[in-house]
Formats: sequence, structure tokens, C-alpha cells
Amino acid sequence: MNPKERYRAWAAATAELPLCFQPWYLDAVTEGGVWDVALLESNGAVVGVWPYFLKHKFGLPYITMPHFIKWMGPWLSPDPARRLGDAYEIVEKLRLQLPKTFKISIDCHPDFQNWLPLYWAGFRQTTRYTYTLDLSGDYEAGFNRNMRRNIKKAEAELAVSTEGAFDEFYRLNRLSFQRQGKEPTYSRTLLERHIHSLQQNQSVQIFFARDAQKRLHSTAALTWDTGRAYYHLSGDDPELRNSGAGILLVKHAMQWAARELQVPVFDFEGSMMPQVEAIRRQFGAEPMPYHRVWKGL
Repeated sequence: MNPKERYRAWAAATAELPLCFQPWYLDAVTEGGVWDVALLESNGAVVGVWPYFLKHKFGLPYITMPHFIKWMGPWLSPDPARRLGDAYEIVEKLRLQLPKTFKISIDCHPDFQNWLPLYWAGFRQTTRYTYTLDLSGDYEAGFNRNMRRNIKKAEAELAVSTEGAFDEFYRLNRLSFQRQGKEPTYSRTLLERHIHSLQQNQSVQIFFARDAQKRLHSTAALTWDTGRAYYHLSGDDPELRNSGAGILLVKHAMQWAARELQVPVFDFEGSMMPQVEAIRRQFGAEPMPYHRVWKGL
């Protein structure tokens, strides 16, 4: 059994593995390259993994992030008795299994906080932030006054449901890019394959906000694993943005995550953009750091 086959078997039996590390997730999103994994075992048990996405530019290999993947890089199996030196050794042995490339650039999972062994190996780093909310208590108490007012206004005008088509989700997701003068960085085919894979593995719920005339104002996709729910992808109709549908869907996604999934954390998956970050704070979310590390050009 090669490392990738071993990884598939191990991942299927490892409940705490983050969603975007799941082999089926990687299968659906790695377009224009291939994914593989470095894997380390000790006494027959997997102690660490490092999934990576390999592409080529001008015939030269490099490691980067696929679409719809927030984090890759090293992930160590939880072990409260593990000594720090042993953790360093696992990361180094995983790194040595990576293919030779002219460049590597990855965003590491927030669980991977100590990047010192990568620094010793010549990597550079910058700290980035996602925003998370603790769902275990009265999380709505953290909404600020302005957020509460806008949500109340939206609730009076809009209805949220899970009934809708992929075409509707795609249309609004694309419109959100076009409003900023951009085109999506991914194709419709890739997005559809990604959503279909999440649906097959019961890891996504899509919400739709409509008014009394059945006009679709906003849509959002919530994904999850055993530890977190992720506000993954969304879209708004630029002509209807003032209705507050976007923030209304955030609240509904939080409620669904807390009641239906019963996960402890709601993760906004970023963003570092000032205008987006401000909205995260208005929901009472707190910044959580993660490492972007790179080596080469």
C-alpha cells in the first residue's frame, strides 16, 4: 500500500481530520495538477500527514494551494503526551518526503502553530487570520447593536430556506465577483464538482434568502467537519444587496451549525480585507492566527 492509499484508509477512520484534508475533498478540487501526501507512521499508527498539491510552470514543479482549500501543510495526529522535540521530528520527516520543487507556498491549518522546524529548513512566514465564533454559549449576545438592527430588518422582509438549485447558487456567486470587476478564479465545472462531492459526503448545506416576490437576494454554502462549521462560499445579487440578506444568512448558518451539527466553532474562513473583517467583528467573532509559509521564488 503506497502512502496515498494508506492515507485514504486512515482518513476514513479519523474523525478529527479537518474537512479540507479529506482525500475525497482533495479529489474534487485539484484541477490543473495532482495531489499527494507525505505520511509518517510509528508503531503502525499514523502520527503525521502533509497533503500537498503539485503543479508545473514552464515544466518546473511547484507546490501551491488548490481552489476551495483554506489550509494544507503538516497536520499531526492529536497526542497530549507528545513532546515538543518529537513534534519537530515528525514535521521534519514529513518535509523530507515532499518532492523537489522550485517553489512551495502553503497556508497551514490553525492547529499547526509552531512552524519552527520549517524556519530551520529555510522557509519564510507571514501570519494571517481567520475569524471564529464560539457556538457553545449564547453567541448571539456578541452581535453588536448595528448588526442586530440590520438582521431584524432583513428578517421582516426575507425568508431563508434550503430549497434552491445549483444554477441559482452559481449565478449569485459569479455576480459577486463581477460587482468587483473580476471574474471567478474557478470554472463552473470545478465549482459544481466541488459542491457535488460535498453533498455526496454529507458535508454541505446551501441556504437561499428570498423576498415575497421570490427574488433571490443571497445564497451561502456552509461546510463542516467534527470540529468546525465553515462559512465557505456565498453570493449576493448586487441590485438587492441593501436588503441585508447576506448577514441574515450568516445568522441562519450559525443557528444551523449550533443546533443541527452541534459543532463548537463557527469559522468565517477569513477575510483579511478591512471591510469584510469589520463585519466579522460585528458578529462577535475573534481573530485566529494561522501561518502562510513559503520557500523558493
